[in-house]
Amino acid sequence: MPDIVIHAVTAAAYAGLAWHFWRTRWRKTGPGVRAGTRAWERAALAVPLALHGWLLYTELIASGAPRFGFAHALSAMLWMAVIFYWFESLFYDLDGILPPALLLAALASPLPALFPGRVSDALAASLELRVHVGLAMLAYSLFTIAILHALLMALLERRLHGSAGPRSALLAEGAAVLGGPLGALPPLLTLERLLFRMIGAAFILLSCTLLTGIVFSESLFGRALQFNHKTLFALLSWATFAGLLAGRYFYGWRGRVALRWTLTGFVLLLLAYVGSRFVLEVLLGRG
Repeated sequence: MPDIVIHAVTAAAYAGLAWHFWRTRWRKTGPGVRAGTRAWERAALAVPLALHGWLLYTELIASGAPRFGFAHALSAMLWMAVIFYWFESLFYDLDGILPPALLLAALASPLPALFPGRVSDALAASLELRVHVGLAMLAYSLFTIAILHALLMALLERRLHGSAGPRSALLAEGAAVLGGPLGALPPLLTLERLLFRMIGAAFILLSCTLLTGIVFSESLFGRALQFNHKTLFALLSWATFAGLLAGRYFYGWRGRVALRWTLTGFVLLLLAYVGSRFVLEVLLGRG
């Protein structure tokens, strides 16, 4: 089956499931409606996830002429988002999050077919580098999703502060007291647990990225990992997220404290993987 057909089938499946969850969940909020993702719905979700994952694997890892660009980054980010929520739906009621996530995945999954980018000679020459870049992209994608998730929580918490009722009840019931589209979202405590599970998974991927960078640097360039701006910001980001997870485990950090640490770690990660060229070329004036 040609890749363009697989892209189209994947996007159509995502869009169909987004419409299904919107029709059955968002349009019908209230007691007895949000009963969790059913077994057949979870099985149906696995189909576009498998197709989407296969496309990313063949285009970025298995291809003899791998291409990489913004389209692949967006596609991988939404694939990570849906697969994370699909897995977590085994434990939590996440029906309210699935419609927008699936719709965005439907828009992002065919982008590599429309904007294939250029063939990377460096990636084509080294499987190790492809693995390293793949891990980095997945870690960056999951951290990006975590930031969006944290901002959604901040918006929800601000809206809840204007609602009447005990704080404990609002935390447990969360968006259900607001009504409208926000009323379909899970309770705030559930969103908070998901955020830290997401950060934990992304932290593992980031650790693997740093480890493969150290190991593969010797084989690729004939020298140990250089301590430059990218390495510095990546290590600072790693330390920040490690501190956040430790603070959550030992001190129960949450709310604004957790949001500040999450934003700080993400900015450092941006400087490592996006801003390193800016530092070199603009601030230091190097080519």
